Amino acid sequence: MKKIIYILILMLAGLNLSAQQEAMFTHYMFNKMAINPGYTGTQEVIRITGLHRSQWVSFKGAPITQNIAAQMPIVGKNFGVGLNVANEQIGPTKDIGVKGNFSYHLKINEKSKLGLGLSVGVNFVSTNLNSLAIVEQNDISFANNINSKALPNFGFGAFYFTPKYFVGMSIPKLLQNSFETTNISGNSIVISNDKRHYYLMGGAIFNLTADKQFKIKPTSLVKVTGGAPVQIDLAATVIYNDKLTGGLALRSGDAMGILLGYTFNKGLTFGYSFDWSYTNKTFDYNGGSHEILLRYNIAKNQEKSVHSHF
Repeated sequence: MKKIIYILILMLAGLNLSAQQEAMFTHYMFNKMAINPGYTGTQEVIRITGLHRSQWVSFKGAPITQNIAAQMPIVGKNFGVGLNVANEQIGPTKDIGVKGNFSYHLKINEKSKLGLGLSVGVNFVSTNLNSLAIVEQNDISFANNINSKALPNFGFGAFYFTPKYFVGMSIPKLLQNSFETTNISGNSIVISNDKRHYYLMGGAIFNLTADKQFKIKPTSLVKVTGGAPVQIDLAATVIYNDKLTGGLALRSGDAMGILLGYTFNKGLTFGYSFDWSYTNKTFDYNGGSHEILLRYNIAKNQEKSVHSHF
């Protein structure tokens, strides 16, 4: 039975627990505040963003993630504040993260600014072993759940932007916490260790036609984590009339996908993406991964509310 416990622990580690890894979204370009606190409040609108991701939908216990972020500029629009709440379920393990962001926007010139931000938050991680289907129902190894543990953390980010392009770097979690429990013998077992992530994000928007009806927005996200290969997310979306969008996405060594979206006149954006793994043996039957995006902009200037692409 000890072997089963060790296998369970290895499986959990292999699934990239959110205590160990940051949540992954194909719509990363709409989730900048969660990745980079320097972005908070830079777009001169009150912005509320919701994301839901169901990964590898054919697998029981596969990752399911939700993220809600709200942000706004304050004090003459030179500062920004935001709140981000994330929930992730992977098998029997649940991670709820809450963090607050604060940023200062330094004006570089008439068309560009630099946002410098800090985030402070906490993750509540727990494992419900009672949810597992085990053969020996009276096995005391699975009798006790792993109680919720609070893991505080803070992060930093810088975000440089103009009306035409942006670039940012960030470290969402500076502390490398560990999630531990004890076995039936009283020995400590490390379930996961936080790994420090380094993010570099960039993007731009270009007119494809003289009347500006068609635009293209390429974006990229480089993720560097100790002990793991560098991962690069690439995406390119075509925008028609500042409303209808469609594009392709690629995650190096992992998956490819499509993105679709529509922005309504009142600043409400709906998006959907589907991506599928192409590098492992589950390619034919893992069911792919689905994401749904809802974003709402509130602004005094209706043009900024609808046409804010970053």
